[in-house]
Amino acid sequence: MGKGSVTDYHDLASLGEDIRRHILSNLGNDLYPPDPFRYFSGLAYAVRDRLIRMWLATQTAYYDSMSKRVYYLSMEFLPGRFLMNAIINMGMEQGCRETVTDLGFSLDDLAEEERDAGLGNGGLGRLASCYMDSIATCGIPGCGYGILYDYGLFHQTIVNGWQEEQADNWRRHGSPWVIDRMEHLYEVRFHGRSEAYADDKGNLRYRWADADTVMAMPCDILLPGHGGGHVTSMRLWAAASSQEFSLRDFNQGDFVGAMQAKILSENISKVLYPNDEPVAGKELRLKQQYFLVAATLRDIVRRHRKPGPAAFEGFADQVAIQLNDTHPTIAVAELMRILVDEEFLPWEDAWDICRETFAYTNHTVLPEALETWPMDLLGRVLPRHLEIIAEIDRRFQAEVAARHPGDDGKLARMAIIDRGSSRVRMAHLAIVGSHAVNGVARLHSDILRQHVFPDFDAFYPGKFTNVTNGVTPRRWLLQANPVLSALITEAIGPDWVRDLTELRRLAPLAEDAAFRQSWRAAKRDNKKRLARYVLRKAGLGINPDTLFDVQVKRMHEYKRQLLNVLHVVTLYNRLRRDPGLAVPPRTVLIGGKAAPGYFMAKRIIRLITAVAEKINADPAMRGRLRMLFLPNYCVSQAEKVIPAADLSQQISTAGMEASGTGNMKFALNGALTIGTLDGANIEIMQEVGEDNIFIFGLTADEVAAARTRGVDPRSRVRDDPELAEALDMIGRGFFAPDDPGLFTPVVESLLDRGDYYCVTADYRACLEAQDRVNALYLDPDAWSRKSILNTANMGFFSSDRAVMEYARNIWRIEPLKE
Repeated sequence: MGKGSVTDYHDLASLGEDIRRHILSNLGNDLYPPDPFRYFSGLAYAVRDRLIRMWLATQTAYYDSMSKRVYYLSMEFLPGRFLMNAIINMGMEQGCRETVTDLGFSLDDLAEEERDAGLGNGGLGRLASCYMDSIATCGIPGCGYGILYDYGLFHQTIVNGWQEEQADNWRRHGSPWVIDRMEHLYEVRFHGRSEAYADDKGNLRYRWADADTVMAMPCDILLPGHGGGHVTSMRLWAAASSQEFSLRDFNQGDFVGAMQAKILSENISKVLYPNDEPVAGKELRLKQQYFLVAATLRDIVRRHRKPGPAAFEGFADQVAIQLNDTHPTIAVAELMRILVDEEFLPWEDAWDICRETFAYTNHTVLPEALETWPMDLLGRVLPRHLEIIAEIDRRFQAEVAARHPGDDGKLARMAIIDRGSSRVRMAHLAIVGSHAVNGVARLHSDILRQHVFPDFDAFYPGKFTNVTNGVTPRRWLLQANPVLSALITEAIGPDWVRDLTELRRLAPLAEDAAFRQSWRAAKRDNKKRLARYVLRKAGLGINPDTLFDVQVKRMHEYKRQLLNVLHVVTLYNRLRRDPGLAVPPRTVLIGGKAAPGYFMAKRIIRLITAVAEKINADPAMRGRLRMLFLPNYCVSQAEKVIPAADLSQQISTAGMEASGTGNMKFALNGALTIGTLDGANIEIMQEVGEDNIFIFGLTADEVAAARTRGVDPRSRVRDDPELAEALDMIGRGFFAPDDPGLFTPVVESLLDRGDYYCVTADYRACLEAQDRVNALYLDPDAWSRKSILNTANMGFFSSDRAVMEYARNIWRIEPLKE
């Protein structure tokens, strides 16, 4: 699979004709009038043709080499748009630009016709997509498995300042990238009962009887690695009813009932993250998780046996399964069920295979994210699996008791089934059923070992490890920031695209005045591009000659968008008192979605929009301070926001962010970070240097101590007049004169509920860090120098490095040679 073979697949000479052919024969449309979406679709199908040929060659190489493969199980992928990523990774960009120009279009305009794939929520899903890019680029045999949701998380709009949710039907017009594989339908079962029986040798066996069934149809999306012929795939499962239509019900006049089974079955892959407050929602969520797992393991077993009869004793030598967080953990019980109930392996042999096959990535220390399931729900939906989990727990408890006799507290803490709440702890099942457990940043991994799972770390020496997250430079620098990428390539050559450590060669150029000027010009181009986007999407103008201060991420109290707002209100007050204040003009951009049922996060969005309305309407702030909430934050929006940012807000409460990857993307694009010692901020600081980052606030240990000690936030407010003023303005309705009590709950969350997220504790330190930001930004050369050094020292944070760490240390897989 050498690089030279790739050119055979590009075949750019026929690209224009292929586009026209797809419009006519595949889409059944006329070439005229030349509709942009029609031509985007024709181009996408033409690119897919070439991808398929590359993918078939990759699959042949897998089977010829008999390589071990990794299967990455994730309930979420957040790939964004596919077209430009495929074109750039396949080396087709220039040829495509010329071809579509000849057809009367701009490639960039056609790319804007594509909708973001609604397959994920935030950082977890985007990380999975970065890893798919790196698996392909590094030549790691394997693929990703997920669900083909019809509706993504939701489309966010802002109406009268409030978040409103609309259905994200990203497949409304179909998707040229999704390839249905009808030939590999698998049956997935739910409900029914577990039935004991004796086999012909008198052995006690179990089978799953009287179950309901749903069919899982695989749909492939092909993902090319950069610069080589390696193409991997996401195999996403769509639910199809095993009972299409009841003619008897229809003929008896029950038209709805005739379709009912089909509708209920296909709900499983209908929407990402259904509301799990009602019991029906919880059951649907559990069914989604098992649906992914059951279909995936069937497919993995089929692949394992495809070259010929294969013994399961060698399964773990050929198969590695990575569980991306706790969502797919039911896979542990499912593989045991297949090995014990269907393949008739002894329990001990099956358990050894299971533990050697699975590895588990934990992404959170938040208690609400450590998933548990009620035993009655699990037993009703998956009766045999509950029995298997109970047996795993019984045997594990016996191990613990043998090593720690009489320690009932340890037994209770480590139990997979929590007898007190009658719930199954899925993270415990993942730990016990895997050979490796990793956190995603050094601090996060330390917290897991020392505070979240200390009993397991002591019980399994060496099982817990760390793999710090990374991001793909192809998407997040080469594609998202073509202006800066061109400048970097001109300075140090193109090798950085596949070896991000090459960026360190930029460091000496931080002292070159002409290069700093070019660096600033690239940033200004990106800011102008973002300004045009904001004007088009939000109808507001923003000035590219201001400091772009950006916080874009999921809305959550621990991420502390509220602390950001308090700084903005304080800056507003300072500028009102002293119009000549020596600070740079600033544009504050905040974006992110709040979960539909998260009252406080949605109220904070309303506060952001209210503060923005007041500031933007104040003539005294014109040219000094502007604020904007960016609706519907998503991958394609991030590709415009991140390259334009001067300042990256990473201000979560220390000890609560597992890693973050937005922090890496911003720094890679030359933004300076203001943040706490949380997640991967610590490692970013170590790589870029303490002088090139703005760190403030309590450490994770200090946060824990403050919570234990208990501090009266009101005393902090009394001692800080600027904080008192900002909170008073918010609480008395200065920003909501028509509804003065609108933001009372926000203030009460700080003053009357203990300020759990330490907003008041870190307020003054945050302002002092922002004062340092202001002073530095007033010196453009000094700011540009630090910006260059940030990019130059981000080589460690490539997803290629992370994937190779997984491959060497956890999956034990060698890349295919080119």
